Amino acid sequence: MTAPIVIIGAGLAGLRTAEELRRAGYEGGLILVGDEQRLPYDRPPLSKQFVRGETEDTTLRPAEFFAEKNIELRLGLAATGVDTAARTVTFDDGSVLEYGQLIIATGLRPKRIPGLPEAAGVHVLRRHEDAAALRDGLATARRALVVGAGFIGCELAASFRSRGVDVVLVEPQPTPLAAALGETVGRLVGRMHRDEGVDLRCGVGLSSLQVEDGAVTGATLADGCTVAADLVVIGVGSAPITEWLAGSGIPLAEPQAGGGVLADEVGRTSVEGVWAVGDVAAWRHDNGRHKRVEHWTNAGEQARLLTTALLGGDVPAAARVPYVWSDQYDLKIQVLGTPAGADEIRVIEDDGRKFLAHYFDGGVLTAVVGGGRTAQVMKMRAELAANARSAAPLS
Repeated sequence: MTAPIVIIGAGLAGLRTAEELRRAGYEGGLILVGDEQRLPYDRPPLSKQFVRGETEDTTLRPAEFFAEKNIELRLGLAATGVDTAARTVTFDDGSVLEYGQLIIATGLRPKRIPGLPEAAGVHVLRRHEDAAALRDGLATARRALVVGAGFIGCELAASFRSRGVDVVLVEPQPTPLAAALGETVGRLVGRMHRDEGVDLRCGVGLSSLQVEDGAVTGATLADGCTVAADLVVIGVGSAPITEWLAGSGIPLAEPQAGGGVLADEVGRTSVEGVWAVGDVAAWRHDNGRHKRVEHWTNAGEQARLLTTALLGGDVPAAARVPYVWSDQYDLKIQVLGTPAGADEIRVIEDDGRKFLAHYFDGGVLTAVVGGGRTAQVMKMRAELAANARSAAPLS
């Protein structure tokens, strides 16, 4: 009997890959393994509708779906090692699973700030259980401290303000989203949060937490200022889950380069029969460099490309244009393309709330970012795709 395709990681990327395999006509054994007991679920609502109590269920597919598609779903199992010569994966319960093709989709885990005490009221957000605990804490919170003004931190600050909670948002960079979108657009995002009543403090980080009777009561910032808080969220980024691959020979990107599993432009690693997809995967992009892309839409796009390549089909050569969005207050902030810190940023529109910005590298449009400017952003997709194709290195 032919060994099955095994997908490690039952998040969005793993699920989409399983779906694409069946949609493409693959009828062999297919096993999807997740380390949580929950059915695969959607993560973006966790920082928004779920934490605000506006929705209870973020499940992506019901249990019946997996039975209908003949996808064997194994939940509550964490992979601890892989033997690429024997083509086996070992799990934390001691079980061993043989694979014909292995697809790594283990995603990310939140980074922690070393030295902080364990205390009630202190949270990170990645998994469903994190969001449930945060929602419970938000029910009685009056003052929140959000550490890190990336997408998750900004979304949580907006969600907390919508519930009437006082929010202090701290960010070591000069503006919110500076690392992702640059300081020019970061200032526009920061303005929005200040207009909504957020106490935004940039250029400063967290030094220590104040804890009484096992619960957080406040914090001291790196500049010596103290803030009161009965709810603290640490949102300082995430790291790819790859430690279980140690000693396997599966190539990994260096941590300073973002980490993750190194793969080509369709998710194929240099190890026979091993693939990577989603947030954990550092794919080779049009510029020849490897990069992880932590976007919801990217998971589905990668799943389609990987599936086509794995099953021996012709992979389309069209340039991909990354897309991500973030809902904050009444604005949908959209990012189309690949903004970089060194880009020239031109603010095309700004009415004091909504905005549109274009990013240029050497005079060539590389990205468009808009807040509340959906049509203006999306109409630039064709130009961005054409520019990406022309910038791709010759093979």
